[in-house]
This record gives sequence, structure tokens and C-alpha cells, in this order.
Amino acid sequence: MKHIKGSLLFVLTFTILFGIAGCRIYRFKDVNIDPDIKTVKVNYIINKARYQNPQLSPQLSDKLRQKINNQTRLTQVQGDDANLEISGVITSYDPTLTSGISNQQAATNRLNISVSITIKNRLDDKKSREETVTRNFDYAATLSLDQAEAQLNSTIIQNLTDEIFNRIFSNW
Repeated sequence: MKHIKGSLLFVLTFTILFGIAGCRIYRFKDVNIDPDIKTVKVNYIINKARYQNPQLSPQLSDKLRQKINNQTRLTQVQGDDANLEISGVITSYDPTLTSGISNQQAATNRLNISVSITIKNRLDDKKSREETVTRNFDYAATLSLDQAEAQLNSTIIQNLTDEIFNRIFSNW
């Protein structure tokens, strides 16, 4: 009986320790930044979409700067000597009608937003690249676009910021 309890205790201890060690092996790493990159410059995101939401550019620019500051080790600089320079252009901000129909009436409309991001790596130009982020935001067809924007504004800014950040820094 003592032998069984001892063996059971050994197996249980080994399983727990292996499980804890296993968690380290499979840990998700969300930020992947070349250790040589120390500084970043985030330029103001320009709005060149046909429809202009005047809040989108400044809020998106500020939120991206905050996220980079809070979730990376990079120092933000204003000069042209940054190791990494991020620029963006809002290329599309288009409401579409009737993305969903219920009882033969429009139930939801959709706001499509696209942002083109340029990541310039001044230490290794081969690592410079462009990314396009496109997100769709549905809203009730009973709302005007102004009402929908007011309702969705924080969600739009948060989702676009997260998506842009992930495209720049994550190694998925």
C-alpha cells in the first residue's frame, strides 16, 4: 500500500511539474521586436477616405502611440532618426446599406474602414513593409451614420488600433 501511495505521489508530482514546464514551452508571445530596434516614430494617420470622420485620424494616431508606449520597450521619438517609422492612411470609410435583412427590411448597415500602414525599418530596409487593415462594423439600420459613429466610436478606435498593432509587432 505504501508503495502504491509513493508511486501515485511521484506520478502526480511529475505530472504537475511537467504541466507547469509545458506551459512555458507553449507560451504565446504577442510582441516580436528585433532587439536592435530601440526607437519608434508614429506619424499622424492621415484621412484620405472619401467620407471624412474628423475624430478618426487624431484618435487612432493617439491610441496607437499609447499602445506602443504601454506594450513595447520602444522609445518614441519625433525626429527622423527613429529606427522604426510608422505611417498610416485611412483609405476607406464607407457605410453600406442593408448588410442584413430581417422581415424584408434592412436590419443592419455596415461601416467598412481600411487603413494602409507603412512600416519603415531604418536599420534593415528589407524588413520595411506595407500592411492594410480592413475592419467592418455593423450597426442597426434604424440609426443614422452620425448616430452609429457616436455609438461605435470607441469600438472602432480600439479594434483598429489592436489590428494595426498586431500587424506591426506580432509574429503570428
